[in-house]
Amino acid sequence: MSIEKVSFDHLLEEYRLIWNHRLLNTMGKSSKETLLEAIKRELLDENSHPRIRKSKFEKYFIAIKRVSDSTVSLEAKVLLIKIHNKVMEELR
Repeated sequence: MSIEKVSFDHLLEEYRLIWNHRLLNTMGKSSKETLLEAIKRELLDENSHPRIRKSKFEKYFIAIKRVSDSTVSLEAKVLLIKIHNKVMEELR
């Protein structure tokens, strides 16, 4: 399934199952915008103190491992990994 044809409401809920303590600012944003912003913040390690931040490559590896090890559906895993790939390419 392509990213363009996915229900971002459902995918955001799946993302929340993986990162259950992550606060996501959804005020005035679509599910797609919220998810993309959360993944970008995750890869840039913006949720950590600046002195202990990891590189975006380390964070990418950790995120992909966490998604693949999660209990969400296989379809959600594939789509979340595709979105992580897309965001990572934009950050390069």
